[in-house]
Amino acid sequence: MSFVMPVLNERDYLRRAVETVLSQDVDAPTELILALGPSNDGTTELARELAAADERIVLVDNPAADIPVGLNLAIRAGSHPTVVRVDAHSELDPSYARRALQTLDRVKAANVGGVMRADGRTPFQRAVARAYNSPIGLGGGAYHGGTHEGEAESAYLGVMRRGVLEEVGLFDESIRRGEDWELNLRIRRAGYRVWFDPSLSVTYWPRESWTRLVRQFTATGRWRGELVRRFGRGNSLRFFAPPALVVTILLAAVVGVLQLTGVLAGWWSAAASLVYVPVIAYAVLIVAVALGRGGGRGWRDKLWTAAVLPSMHLAWGWGFLGGVIGGAQDTVDTSRLGSRNTPLP
Repeated sequence: MSFVMPVLNERDYLRRAVETVLSQDVDAPTELILALGPSNDGTTELARELAAADERIVLVDNPAADIPVGLNLAIRAGSHPTVVRVDAHSELDPSYARRALQTLDRVKAANVGGVMRADGRTPFQRAVARAYNSPIGLGGGAYHGGTHEGEAESAYLGVMRRGVLEEVGLFDESIRRGEDWELNLRIRRAGYRVWFDPSLSVTYWPRESWTRLVRQFTATGRWRGELVRRFGRGNSLRFFAPPALVVTILLAAVVGVLQLTGVLAGWWSAAASLVYVPVIAYAVLIVAVALGRGGGRGWRDKLWTAAVLPSMHLAWGWGFLGGVIGGAQDTVDTSRLGSRNTPLP
């Protein structure tokens, strides 16, 4: 099995991620190919240290820093018939690869994925993890908490047959976010199965600060808007909920100003006030989730949950609108880069 991992500024997470890959109990030869972007936090030095200690680790340079470019470089450097995408912010259960191989053979799929189990080390990161694990947070995709096995639109990370990857053309290097969804779309259109197996579980560590979370979701939303421009109805309806929320809030703000200035009055004002209903309903939903079991245990957890959920939704929705209107162009996810606004030095 060829495990492929794009890496950029991941010193705090890389060692553990690598350890969980090398500890897989699969009965097959394995290799881990790290596609190294131009990190500035000591990640590259750590990767070289890990590679020197285990011959199964192979390093390739990814000077472009883009995830799909790095994935393709790693896939081409691999030599085994099964490709397993992994992330430097992920940790695999020891049986992950073995179970995935069994599922690939059992259902005759081209790509198999499981559940993303987000977790956190700080109050903020745990709040983001709760949002990831909630159907309210990320829209109910199967890999965010699904329990029923079956064919899927996409797969989290993915355990893939190399032959199918080569047939459909690997990852599209013109797509910087959502590249996995687009690849799985081509796999399905080529007549192959993408399969969700809830027995496969991956621990994922989300962004550690509010600014990085917003930057991540804005970039992801912008690229989803780009994918809508490219593939139209191939996109699930759930992707349109955050931008609809943003548009509704903007309309409510405009109506509020017109009412305060007297431009809207009488029956027209009463009719226009209906725009407030979905905004109020959304606010009530966020408060209900935060105060419920999904909001955490103490008051601080619940406050963080109430702040994180709309931050994710509004950043993603705003990015989506920008992507639909103007395309993603050269938008990159800078949430791993500290104060820098480009993945390159």
